[in-house]
Amino acid sequence: MSLQGLSTSSPYCSSTPWWKYDVFLSFRGEDTRKSFADHLYDALKRKGVLTFRDDEKLERGKSISQELLKAIEESRFAIVIFSRNYASSTWCLNELEKIVRSMKETRLTILPVFYDVDASDVRNQTGPFQNAFDDLEDQFKENLEKVEIWRAVLREVANISGWPLQNRHEAEFIQHIVEEILHKLSSGFSSIPTDLVRIDSSVEELLNSFLGFMNNVYMIGISGMGGLGKTTLARVVYNKFCSHFEASSFIANVREESEKCGLFPLQKQLLAQILEERNIDIWNVFEGVGMIKKRIHHKKVLIFLDDVNQLNQLEMLAGEHGWFGLGSWIIITTRDQHLLVQHGVHKIYKLNGLNHDDALKLFCLKAFKNEQPQEGYMQLSQDVVYYAKGLPLALETLGSFLVGKTLGEWQSALEKFLKIPKREIFDILKVSYDGLEIMWQDIYFWILRVTLEVREKIK
Repeated sequence: MSLQGLSTSSPYCSSTPWWKYDVFLSFRGEDTRKSFADHLYDALKRKGVLTFRDDEKLERGKSISQELLKAIEESRFAIVIFSRNYASSTWCLNELEKIVRSMKETRLTILPVFYDVDASDVRNQTGPFQNAFDDLEDQFKENLEKVEIWRAVLREVANISGWPLQNRHEAEFIQHIVEEILHKLSSGFSSIPTDLVRIDSSVEELLNSFLGFMNNVYMIGISGMGGLGKTTLARVVYNKFCSHFEASSFIANVREESEKCGLFPLQKQLLAQILEERNIDIWNVFEGVGMIKKRIHHKKVLIFLDDVNQLNQLEMLAGEHGWFGLGSWIIITTRDQHLLVQHGVHKIYKLNGLNHDDALKLFCLKAFKNEQPQEGYMQLSQDVVYYAKGLPLALETLGSFLVGKTLGEWQSALEKFLKIPKREIFDILKVSYDGLEIMWQDIYFWILRVTLEVREKIK
């Protein structure tokens, strides 16, 4: 199984304004509308893939509507389902002609499906396609140039690597297509920032040491102090591999959400995402545990529980390996490594701070939008990196705050930073980017206030 690609989430959400649709479905209604094409459309829709298929009434017209032409232009991918009677429809052939033109003009990617036909018959117009073109040549005696255009587009698309049904079960075949579509979609777009330092090596280390695609249930923990990037690593892994599982769920901010509303809503979220059902009929956490055991134990799932801080959170959301199907990944992020040990999570990936070179690179990306400091800022940048002690949150916060400031303002800020009593850098800089919306002259008092607030929480 390929490990390439980066996904946004599950269900997939298109993140670019350029394409209105993720997938355009082209098919011969007479052959597959109420069978294969309908099942494929439904499977894509359930995974959150925005898919366009023409209305049955449209195909009865003599020419393709402007709405359909626009939908082709605004789609990222076109799945063309070649069936035995595909070429018997001038509608389908005109549609395919537009799809090929859009491939060259708007970066549309064509993905052919050979449903009960051989790619060679499509390519060479033999077999059932020969009979269709014999009829077309009779029908278009006065316009054989049009017939040759259709032959050319068929050859071009049939030469693209696609999916042959052959002797596979349709349900398995559709699942494979959906997985590939999710993989291709997620490879192009991601809500994860592109300036992540060290993330690739962390993902590789996590996979090589703790995870695999065997028939085991992998329950692992990612531990470390706040601000190290545990959640970011979790999201990258989730986005990268969610398409390899039957279903997936990312439960963010377990600590915060459970404190506000309890565990019951989190159980409902997990079940809704895994089962793809909106109305989950449970009334308390004990019913939730029962339903998770009963409804999910046969599914290969990817589940992330982010920022766990209590044992009962794990007991109610991911009690045992046997709750989940073979091949599942259950990944937990927490600051409390002992919590993982208590729950019997024996595979623990301990996330550490960045080394000096990576820390400098991350800081410069935030402060200068470049991997190296601007001229005259090297020593001050080195001082900030030393001050941050390899903590990504601190580096990002300071870098974002100092961007565009003069040398004098940098020096003033660092002098004020260094007057703060030494303690864990996280306790000082546990703020969000929104917290940077403050006046420069208030920086010293702001940092002291944050420090005092954090100290009170620790008590």
